[in-house]
Amino acid sequence: NYFSLNYSPNQHSLLLPVGISFYTFQTLSYTIDGYRGCLTPEKHLGKFALYVSFFPQLVAGPIERAKNLLPQFHKDKLKIDSDKFISGFTKVLLGFFKKVVVADTIAIQVDSIYNNYELHTGPTLLMATYLFAFQIYCDFSGYSDIAIGLSRMMGYDLMENFKLPYFSKSVTEFWRRWHISLSSWLKDYLYIPLGGSRKGNIFTYRNLMTTMLLGGLWHGASWNFVIWGGLNGLFLSIEKGLYKRNIVFRGHTETLLYKVIRVFICFNLICLSWVFFRAETLQQATDILKSIFSFQGGVTIKDTSVFANLCFGLMGLLFVEYFLIRKKSLYSIVNEKGEIWASAFCGVLIIFILLFGVSNGSQFIYFQF
Repeated sequence: NYFSLNYSPNQHSLLLPVGISFYTFQTLSYTIDGYRGCLTPEKHLGKFALYVSFFPQLVAGPIERAKNLLPQFHKDKLKIDSDKFISGFTKVLLGFFKKVVVADTIAIQVDSIYNNYELHTGPTLLMATYLFAFQIYCDFSGYSDIAIGLSRMMGYDLMENFKLPYFSKSVTEFWRRWHISLSSWLKDYLYIPLGGSRKGNIFTYRNLMTTMLLGGLWHGASWNFVIWGGLNGLFLSIEKGLYKRNIVFRGHTETLLYKVIRVFICFNLICLSWVFFRAETLQQATDILKSIFSFQGGVTIKDTSVFANLCFGLMGLLFVEYFLIRKKSLYSIVNEKGEIWASAFCGVLIIFILLFGVSNGSQFIYFQF
């Protein structure tokens, strides 16, 4: 104040590079695999930098292994065939359909309910939780589809990141189908090095809980994420114990009804954990669960037109993913049915996106991680 000047320096929060979590995982797997002797270290700095910063999957995955992606950068000539380009473009459109037609439409309902949870009944909060399960699936798998599709259009193949996770009959199966690149990374570089299931039941449960708790912490330093990871670790440990005692029936002789019951139980357990993932505070999560389990009141739907659009989008998604591409990839379908079928399918997706897509939707959920 000697010169009668008042100066208040700007307060800056910690800035982190874009995609730091995902390319950290990629470089860690490269370093660990190199140490284990599973791959030959890359001598070309440019190709290694391309592997680390490959733009389609840089921000939110899938987390690629060096032994899959690096050899593709060593091809003398990159051949882009028409089937690959068309199937990649179709997958990009499918990703946009999941994001702007399904996820962003659901977000309107979920945000209005969760942001004012004190005003809503238990059944309404339960409906919002179920909807959030599909929101985060379509949001995240939509980004993965766009990344995989863009890469395929350029001639590169990335791993699939989702395989109909909500049709899983157990939480163990769910984590083999959900964010496959992360769950397989945690298994190969954390769970197995800790001992896996080799040292008896107690150590197996400890390793599962440790892996899932650290997976929760990766999403954020919050009790909500810790509990989310802990719940999934608990579910996995309980299933492991039940399987070892042959209490849970497995095998080809399962009846359809038994499969449906198992899918229903698994889906609800996952949705229970999603409450902690979606809620902003631990107090909010516990209040929402109290309301849900009290199950008092009816279901409130404020904007019926938005709700009708999201139901329409979910039915379209179910048809495409379960009845169309459940057993065959888009690439093989394009090869079999030809370019005319692919063009028609792309045209339908574009019409859906233009007519029912949310133009002012939010960013991808996993951008924050």
